[in-house]
Amino acid sequence: MGLLHVILLAIVQGFAELLPVSSSAHVIVAERLMGMDPTAPETTLLLVMLHTGTMLAVIVYFWSRWRRAFLQNAADLKQFVIALILATVVTGVIGYGLIKAIEHVAFPGKPHAWVEDLFGRLDLIAAALAAVGVLILIAGLMEKRAGATQPSTAQVNSKQAFWIGALQGVCLPFRGFSRSGATISTGMLAGVQKARAEDFSFALAVILTPPAIAREVWRLHQTQHSGLVALNFVPSLVGATFAFLAGLVALKWLSRWLEAGRWYLFGIYCIFAAIVVAFLYHAGY
Repeated sequence: MGLLHVILLAIVQGFAELLPVSSSAHVIVAERLMGMDPTAPETTLLLVMLHTGTMLAVIVYFWSRWRRAFLQNAADLKQFVIALILATVVTGVIGYGLIKAIEHVAFPGKPHAWVEDLFGRLDLIAAALAAVGVLILIAGLMEKRAGATQPSTAQVNSKQAFWIGALQGVCLPFRGFSRSGATISTGMLAGVQKARAEDFSFALAVILTPPAIAREVWRLHQTQHSGLVALNFVPSLVGATFAFLAGLVALKWLSRWLEAGRWYLFGIYCIFAAIVVAFLYHAGY
């Protein structure tokens, strides 16, 4: 793949990853339109490196907010850590179970089945985009309807962490089902303050990204493509840098719209995107 392709995909990834519109769906569609194979090892490796760039953007952008929100005293820190651990464990159980179930059903008898082999399916992406769009729309409209009277908690409790982790687990095997869109919306519906739901969602993203990278490296090893890691290191590093810069811009946009009560607009966009992706699927992409 050319360096221009890498930079374009990095910008798409950086913006879409940190907005609740599913970066994977946008990157996969962009790859299709550029004639690339989204399931090829080199492209999935690039996607993992782009995720690394956006993870660093999350850390840079949210560190001061996490410090103010969760690290001011021992009690807040303890609750924050417990909620993160609980949500991550629930994500792992549900996500791993779904991945194994899908691999078993979609690839019966295949010795090294990987759910990633389905990531290029535009029909599945369209359905996932529509589903998360409806979830974001419901959360946004309910928040607007409730307004200032909506009860909300300043910290994420165990029950809220469980549901956020559960929805994050559902996101793992489905490209198009935006992780940030699902987790922030679930937090809002569960009664978490909007800003705290955003803070908690992206703290979970930082925890989730390293295992995702490790899984992809292991998949390359299992499929005897581990040499691609060294071969594509420099282009992937360039992509990660551009994804980092685009991610910082996207995070400012996200926070501004969330606080301004425009969350539901992301839901409308996801539903529109689902229609576009479905059209591309029927057009033969």
